[in-house]
Amino acid sequence: MKNSIAHGGHRRYATLESLGSLSGNKDPGLFGRMFPKLKPLKIDDSELLEMAEAMKDDPGDGPSGDNANVPAGFTYLGQFVDHDITLDTTPLDQQHVDPLSVENFRSPKLDLDSVYGQGPGVSPHLYARKRAGGGFPLTAKLLIGKTEPTGDDAKTEKVLPNDLPRNAHGRALIGDERNDENLLVAQTHLAFLKFHNAVVDHLVKGGADESSVFEEAKRITTWHYQWLVLYDFVERITEPGLIDRIRHEGRKFYRFKTTPYMPVEFSAAAYRLGHSMVRENYRHNKHFDPTSFALLFLFTGKSGDIAGDLGGFSTLPSNWVINWHNFHETKKNSKPANASRKLDPFIAPELHTLPGEQGSFANLAFRNLKRGVNLGLPSGQDVAKAMKVSVLTADEMASGSDGKVAKKHGMHKKTPLWYYILKEAQIKGDGDRLGPVGCRIIAEVFLGIVHGDHDSFLWKHSNWSPELPSSKPGKFTMADMLNFIGDQNPLGN
Repeated sequence: MKNSIAHGGHRRYATLESLGSLSGNKDPGLFGRMFPKLKPLKIDDSELLEMAEAMKDDPGDGPSGDNANVPAGFTYLGQFVDHDITLDTTPLDQQHVDPLSVENFRSPKLDLDSVYGQGPGVSPHLYARKRAGGGFPLTAKLLIGKTEPTGDDAKTEKVLPNDLPRNAHGRALIGDERNDENLLVAQTHLAFLKFHNAVVDHLVKGGADESSVFEEAKRITTWHYQWLVLYDFVERITEPGLIDRIRHEGRKFYRFKTTPYMPVEFSAAAYRLGHSMVRENYRHNKHFDPTSFALLFLFTGKSGDIAGDLGGFSTLPSNWVINWHNFHETKKNSKPANASRKLDPFIAPELHTLPGEQGSFANLAFRNLKRGVNLGLPSGQDVAKAMKVSVLTADEMASGSDGKVAKKHGMHKKTPLWYYILKEAQIKGDGDRLGPVGCRIIAEVFLGIVHGDHDSFLWKHSNWSPELPSSKPGKFTMADMLNFIGDQNPLGN
């Protein structure tokens, strides 16, 4: 019996048995393994902690550690995307080596369910209403929150439509409250709310009836989001042209029969690359230049000093609205003020002392390494061999101050997958891009979850290309999205 699998207009055939041997699961739609036959790597906590402490980026904002090819906004787009496709509520100390028993409470799709919830019928609190005939019927638009004036200047003395919608307690009315855990991911979520609303306006301007335009607006918004994730975000951190090459050749390692699953090699290792991209300080807007990474947690409804407190305000203060010019390439022929940090084994000092955590669990690097051991991830070397790509040598792994610690504990020969992928990016990609193991896992999983979604552009219309206005017709980037919204810098320079 054969199963036909489409790849961007091309079709390949594989037996169901061969797909089953590759997928490492029975299509649970939950978590699974890309490399189920590889042995788990076991390392003691004391050794993991010493390795984690060697992974400190100090200082966390020096120019030599910047990745000029990846603006800092992609760090938080990456976090937004992560929240769109994964949610594992299992406490770290209860995670174990069988990922098939762990439920992913998010759909493994780039479907913006964190934005749309379950739609206006089931999640009406996410949608705007209008007064008509004494009632308050839902519109085709998503609800937008308003800021609280601060009076610093003419702009900030006004109420601005630049916050997430919130209830009376300051908690965000959004499909995933994790998108209100720091100000930059919250403003990214807001941008996608505004993107959908701008698409509604675009359709109405073209003659559509607003009362019946929601589903079409959602399709256009979601397909452009899928495109920019694959071709703008993923190809920035992997290789230009990699997505189309895999579409043509077929996925080799992330395979499934019917339903995409979330591989732990991706969720617990490769996609934790974003922690290496975090800066210690950001140029946020003209009022806060620079501002510390830690301060960006204060003005949120989830991570402030008190839940829903927003630094003592009822909604986001007007002077904390983001200037997108500082985070994405929204200005022609100019670089944003904030670059992401290099893809390497070092993470910002702030991430080594997480608030509200005690002991080793306050160190995010330790948490990532420990999670990999708990979930039974194989070594980076074993994954590279299974992929038949160049394996980092023991001397390469032992290079640098972090490498000395790795060598001390034998991790230069048997390396935790997360650390290996970051070291590979440093050595093979000069810190600007991932190396071959990281590239392939990231690109195949993202391409696979889009292709496995029967509502995606790859499934419905494999030769589709973006239709909204953009700097290059037929393409669409995060900067194009922000320019389409027309709200790049609400406070002015």
